Amino acid sequence: MTREQWLDFIVGKPFHIAITVALGLVAHIVLRRVIRRFTAAMAKVPAMGQRNESTNESTRRSQRAGAVGQLLRSGASIAVWTTTVLIVMETAGFNIAPLLASAGIVGVAIGFGAQSLVKDYFAGIVIVIEDQYGIGDDVEIDGIAGQVAEVGLRTTRLRAQDGSIVWVRNGDIVRVRNRSQGTGSR
Repeated sequence: MTREQWLDFIVGKPFHIAITVALGLVAHIVLRRVIRRFTAAMAKVPAMGQRNESTNESTRRSQRAGAVGQLLRSGASIAVWTTTVLIVMETAGFNIAPLLASAGIVGVAIGFGAQSLVKDYFAGIVIVIEDQYGIGDDVEIDGIAGQVAEVGLRTTRLRAQDGSIVWVRNGDIVRVRNRSQGTGSR
């Protein structure tokens, strides 16, 4: 192997791939730190106009910030590593245009097939961000009364007045009456 071939091998594709992966790792770490700082600040700042807040409200704000942070971290990780893999494939000599076109078609097909799932997740994100209700709240969701046992991005779990557990898909929720908010009983 001549000196020029050796330099081309070291400085060529493997070097560019290594730099791309390193930049992807740096972007991943930086985004996670930014999101962690953002959510920490979000957890500390009380709602506008509230000076004396109860421990329960502080805990709920912290839980809400954690849920938003997890969502942002997952989205950022997927975006960074998908981009990194595509750049590495392009650098290695793969033609990614057919792959991107196929992914687009598959994405549309999955989108049509998973409309209710996507609707549930978006509704769950709105419920968490808007703090419509939280764990321990006494609520009535579409005629089902009970105490909130769990708030997830896809479903909400209620403990009904008779002690049974009721799972409600977040995308199906039309009306919520929260008897705990605004009464000082939180």
